[in-house]
Amino acid sequence: MPLINNDYSYNITAFRIILQAILPSNFSLNVSNEELQCLIEQKRKSIKMIAPPDNYTSDCGGEALMDLVKNYSDNYHFYCSVLVCVFGSVANVLNIVVLTRKDMASAPINRILTALAIADMLLMIEYIPFAYYYHLELFKNRDFPYYGAVFMLFHNHFVQILHSISICLTLTLAIWRFMAIGYPEKNHILCTDRRCTFAIWTCYILPIFLCIPNYYIFEITSTDIDEYGQIFTLYHISLTSNVNSDKTLLKVNFWFFAVILKLLPCAILTIISCWLIRTLFVAKKRKQVLRGYDSFPLTENGKEPKRKGTKSERRADRTTKMLIAVLLLFLVTEFPQGLFAFFIGLKGKDLFLTCYQHYGEVMDMMALVNGSINFILYCCMNRMFRSTFGQLFKPKILNKWAGTPTDIRATALPNGTNTTTTL
Repeated sequence: MPLINNDYSYNITAFRIILQAILPSNFSLNVSNEELQCLIEQKRKSIKMIAPPDNYTSDCGGEALMDLVKNYSDNYHFYCSVLVCVFGSVANVLNIVVLTRKDMASAPINRILTALAIADMLLMIEYIPFAYYYHLELFKNRDFPYYGAVFMLFHNHFVQILHSISICLTLTLAIWRFMAIGYPEKNHILCTDRRCTFAIWTCYILPIFLCIPNYYIFEITSTDIDEYGQIFTLYHISLTSNVNSDKTLLKVNFWFFAVILKLLPCAILTIISCWLIRTLFVAKKRKQVLRGYDSFPLTENGKEPKRKGTKSERRADRTTKMLIAVLLLFLVTEFPQGLFAFFIGLKGKDLFLTCYQHYGEVMDMMALVNGSINFILYCCMNRMFRSTFGQLFKPKILNKWAGTPTDIRATALPNGTNTTTTL
C-alpha cells in the first residue's frame, strides 16, 4: 500500500518546503504554486532537481516498466480499483448470504469461507474512500490537513490487519482441508465446530499483534511553511525518526513482513496445494483401478457400464478442486508481494523509497482482485453454492421481471418453506 505521496502534483508543495527550509527564516516565499510548477517544468531536465540512484531503474524493473506502472497509477488505478471494489463488495455480500444458509453453514469449510468473505468485504469498502481521497481529493486541493494524515495512517494499519486476516484464514482453509482428507478417521476429533470457531477467532485476533512492528514504522509529522506572510501547517505520513536514523529497524520490519506474513504462508500453501492435487490424482487413479476389477454384467454391445463414484465422493472432489483454485489464486497475488518485501529487507530504506512506493497501486490491485474473484470461483466450481444461490435469487429476480406479487413469489420457491422464509 502506498504511504508516502510520490505523485508529481505533490512535488510542488515538497519543493516549497525545501526552499523555505533553505532560505533565511525572515524571508517570505511569495511565489504561487503555478509559478513554481512552471519553473520546475522549464528546469527539470537541465538541473535534475531530484536525481535518483544510478541503479534506480534496474532495481525497479527497468525504465519501460516504470513508465508503464506510473501511467497506470496516474491515469487508471483509481477507476479500476473502485470498479473492482464495488464488484468485490457486492460479490462478497452474496458469498456471505449464500454461505450462511442453514444447509451451507453446517460445513466448517463454508464457515471459514464466510469469515474470509467478511474480511475481504471490509477491505474493499474501506479502500473506496481511500482511493477517492488519495487520488482525487489531494490531487485537487494540494493540501495536507491533519484529518487526512490521520485517515492515511488509519488506512495503512487497517488494511494491513485485514490483509493479514485474509492470509491467516486462507492458511486455515488449506490446513483444514488437509486434515479432512489426510485423516478421515479423525474428522470427528480434528474438524469439529468448536475447533472451527476457535480457528476463525484466532485468525481475526492474531494479526492485530502480528502487525505491531508496522505500528512503529510510520507516524504523522507536520511542517510549517510561510506563504504570502501566512503560516500554513502541512501534515503528512513519514517514517519515524528512529527508522530514519537506524535503517536496520526498517529492514527488520520488512524481513518480518516478508517471511512471517508472506513467504512462510505461501510456502505452506504451496506444499498443501501440491498435496491436494496429488491426492486428487491418486483418488482418480484408484477409482479407475477399482472400476477395472469390478465385475458387472455385460450389456448387449459387450461393454461395461461406467460406474460413477458416490455423491459424497463427487462433492468432496469438487470442494477440493475449488479450494485448490482459491489457494492458487492467493499464491499468484501474494507471492510477488512477499518477494518484493524480501528484497526490501535486503536492500533497505533506499529501495523502499525509490521503488516500492511506485508499485504500491499495482500490488493493491492484485490484492483487491484476489478478494473479489472468489464469488466467480464458487459459482463455477461448487454445485451446491450455485443451487443455493439460485434458490435465493433466481425466482425472486424472474418473478420481479414478470410482475408477480411478493407473497406468490415466496410460495413458488422449491424445497419447502425453509428457503422462502429467508427472502
